[in-house]
Amino acid sequence: MSESLVQIGRNEVPSQRQPRPEWLRIQLKTPRKYHDVRRLVQDLQLNTVCEEARCPNIYECWGEHGTATFMILGDVCTRSCGFCSVTTGRPSPGVDLDEPRRVAEAVHAMGIRHAVVTSVDRDDLDDGGAHHFAATTEAIRRLNDETAIELLTPDFRGVDDALETVLAGTPEVFSHNVETVPRMYRSARPGSSYRRSLDLLAEAARWRDAGDYPGRVKTGIMVGLGEDPAEVKQTIADIRASGVEILTIGQYLQPTSRHLPVERWVHPDEFASYRDLALGLGFSHCESGPLVRSSYHAHEHVDRVAAETG
Repeated sequence: MSESLVQIGRNEVPSQRQPRPEWLRIQLKTPRKYHDVRRLVQDLQLNTVCEEARCPNIYECWGEHGTATFMILGDVCTRSCGFCSVTTGRPSPGVDLDEPRRVAEAVHAMGIRHAVVTSVDRDDLDDGGAHHFAATTEAIRRLNDETAIELLTPDFRGVDDALETVLAGTPEVFSHNVETVPRMYRSARPGSSYRRSLDLLAEAARWRDAGDYPGRVKTGIMVGLGEDPAEVKQTIADIRASGVEILTIGQYLQPTSRHLPVERWVHPDEFASYRDLALGLGFSHCESGPLVRSSYHAHEHVDRVAAETG
């Protein structure tokens, strides 16, 4: 095991390059469908979190399922999370008004029945990008009336009416990732707030419970950043107390040597224990495993909830 110092913000932290355990090794396959999806994304000048976040499941999602998670509002984020490989900086002013149409065309061309749309953080915009999410939802529905839509949004910095703007389009799933335990926010999510994330999810749940939003509320966290199991369990309880129905839990994977190191490879048995805890607390569904990501098998999350709840 080698160790070196890497820069995270203004702090230097040790970067430990530990070999991945057997349960995290994947077989790379790039069949024709993978290249078709890649070409379509390039031709329509779209961004995907699959590429930007270096998702380990890209070969399966693109190559076997023909699915992708679209990332709107550009490819430059105004925040600098220690775990994320998306470029940080000052985005180009405004938004690409034609982007919603291109996303809708990609969904149609790929025959996607459950479209996941996320974004970079755009703290430079007055609404945090909420209206662009709404425009993208409308464009997808116009061209794909049988496609379910999942929106994985930022916290909008708590901007008034941002959540209402997003939920007005009635996406089947509203999702916002808590990402990690509160103690890790300073290094992993500077510029974000654990309480603000929980409050956003709780507000969406209140809309749902009042009958003003007919969809489901979802979030995701990572483990292996340096938290301990007790903190994970408390975070799961906090999330459930906020009214969230669907939870994903996955292993943090260091995207480059400049990012926070992996402190621990979490065994599949521990992931199973977190799933059991979540279901015991009343979550409708919990996807928990080393390679789980918030949008991985996203359509199955909703299908399983529907089947389990009748």
